[in-house]
Amino acid sequence: MFTTYEEALQWIHSRLRLGMKPGLQRMEWMMEKLGFPERRIKSVHIGGTNGKGSTVTFLRSILQEAGYSVGTFTSPYFEQFNERISLNGIPVKDEDIVRLANDIYPLAEELENTDLGGPTEFEIITAMAFQYFGHIHPADVVLFEVGLGGRYDSTNIIYPILSIITSIGLDHTAILGDTYEKIASEKAGIIKPGVSLITGVKQEEALTVIKEKALEKKAPVYQLGNEFSISGHRSLIRGEYFNLNTVYGEFPDLETGMSGKHQTENAALAVMAAELLNQYYSFLIEAEHIRSGLKKAYWPGRFEIISDDPLIIIDGAHNEEGTMALSAELAARFSDKRINLVFAALSDKKLGKMIANLDSVADKIAFTEFNFPRAAVAEELYEISTSRKKHFQKDWKHLLENEVKEIEKDSILVITGSLYFLSEAKPYLLKLLDK
Repeated sequence: MFTTYEEALQWIHSRLRLGMKPGLQRMEWMMEKLGFPERRIKSVHIGGTNGKGSTVTFLRSILQEAGYSVGTFTSPYFEQFNERISLNGIPVKDEDIVRLANDIYPLAEELENTDLGGPTEFEIITAMAFQYFGHIHPADVVLFEVGLGGRYDSTNIIYPILSIITSIGLDHTAILGDTYEKIASEKAGIIKPGVSLITGVKQEEALTVIKEKALEKKAPVYQLGNEFSISGHRSLIRGEYFNLNTVYGEFPDLETGMSGKHQTENAALAVMAAELLNQYYSFLIEAEHIRSGLKKAYWPGRFEIISDDPLIIIDGAHNEEGTMALSAELAARFSDKRINLVFAALSDKKLGKMIANLDSVADKIAFTEFNFPRAAVAEELYEISTSRKKHFQKDWKHLLENEVKEIEKDSILVITGSLYFLSEAKPYLLKLLDK
């Protein structure tokens, strides 16, 4: 058993060696041993390719403004591991992690000796979240973010009061399939009988799959562009402005605290969720809670300005759709500036299309690498790029030092790619800027 936080964390991370093992049987086995904590939790389930974390953040912020205690389970973490299990935006304490790891450890050991095999890192962390919110610190509602896919994701043993599918993109194709229809089928696995589904999915072929599954499950569907819609969008210096109409009411002059046109869509999903919680589940959420919740919402690494002078932005554009959104946002906001990009990514992504999107907007692009099992090699990223002004540097700290020194008045520095990379780069950048 574990006596220190470091011991608990080391054990949890050691489970990475098992990789990904899709399926729900190990989770169901552990939940039975723990007395089914997941059944004690009032939950909202959020899946999709992009926008999950931002949608969770907007909805959490709205609910907190209305006075509710809100648990969240998200991945990956950005600044510290404990963020993955948070209450009202505050990560659980180190001693909670030790206690939870000690609850799960004997079950993991016992599972090792069964035909099911030992649980993965993500399954252990998910089980810890269920145990925390089910038995240790209940909340009014818990927002569970899907890890990968949906149908066989370890979070998919919950029976939520609402389901949300934010978007569909061609990510993790080796696991989820290589077409929008196949990926939509996996994401639609979170749809439960009679449970309302909110979605921002745009591709017709993906929507068809999702709606067929919802019809089969008799789950009402609230689709962005149909049952609720955005109008009057414009970008602010920090954040976005838009109007929102839903089947239940109008919300003019909304503002988000997070920047990027796509954030209006994530915010709209959260508002629609708040409306359904208000209409059908006795949550008392007023218009002012929605308005202030959207404006106060903050999620690190999403088009985050970490310095105004010099202008430095970090953005977790970790797949094709993410780099497309980032490129569009940079072109729209900073057409009068030279754009210097730093990029590091995981090797299992669609790197060609991601880099092509970034090449299209960057005046200068630099590639680097970081210490992570699936990290892409800097020189390989460099070779993929067709930019006329490109270079690579394996040592990302040395690269960032040089890039910060070389920022000119008419240029901006954008660090992007894997969220795992940004979680290391952000604190280092802040130290550089302090100097």
